[in-house]
Amino acid sequence: MPAFKEVMMKSLIAVAAALLLFSANAQAKIVGETIEYNANDTVLEGYLVYDDEVSGPRPGVLVFHEWWGINDYIKGRADELARLGYVAFAPDMYGKGVRPTDPKAAGEAAGKLRADNALMRSRAMAGLEALREVELADTSRMAAIGYCFGGGAALELGRSGAPVAGTVTFHGSLATKNPARPNDIKGSVLVLHGAEDPHVKPEDVRAFKDEMRTAGADWVFTSYGGAVHGFSNPNNDADPSDGLAYNEKADKRSWEAMKDFLKEVFGGR
Repeated sequence: MPAFKEVMMKSLIAVAAALLLFSANAQAKIVGETIEYNANDTVLEGYLVYDDEVSGPRPGVLVFHEWWGINDYIKGRADELARLGYVAFAPDMYGKGVRPTDPKAAGEAAGKLRADNALMRSRAMAGLEALREVELADTSRMAAIGYCFGGGAALELGRSGAPVAGTVTFHGSLATKNPARPNDIKGSVLVLHGAEDPHVKPEDVRAFKDEMRTAGADWVFTSYGGAVHGFSNPNNDADPSDGLAYNEKADKRSWEAMKDFLKEVFGGR
């Protein structure tokens, strides 16, 4: 009987702990809001999200969008970061109301910034400044992540010497017109790349690695075998034959790699 009572007591303790955890999670409230801000004469409209049950300032993470602009996918990624305890902000790289709905329009919007590196960097920096003005954000702990086109935007922000502790790209563009010079990059860099991505040429990968070495950056480059472009977005189909496809393993592995990286650069959060 004593052994039975001991087992029952342990079971009750486990149930109570589970209920407390469930209660804590249930109380968490993710709050998302649209933030209007400016970059020179252009009005931009980003998406800010945070958990209002987390007290005090917390690290801030920029989430740069794909060539589609701010949409439900990128907002969902920002929401996930908010659930991890960060304050997340998806900057608008195109301008208020510019939300492409077809590949041609998306290509034109993204191409305008890719052709003008100064414009790309100024829009990215405007997003960082908007996040730094958020009361909940710890301005000493900032990072940037980005997807596809947004990966390139995040890298350009890091190359510019912006005060970000870390930069993460998911199947992002690597080429640049203004490679980083020694000591330009202030934080660490994590590149999460589809090993079979036809949109990022092998010569771009080599040039990027050479750039990081020349810049003296702290960098990690991870390639996921079998993954092509867009591997993190479940809205893409799973057929890699056209070079754009979702890859569940690469998606999950890359997200975990990002989580570990952010904990490291933010000092263990």
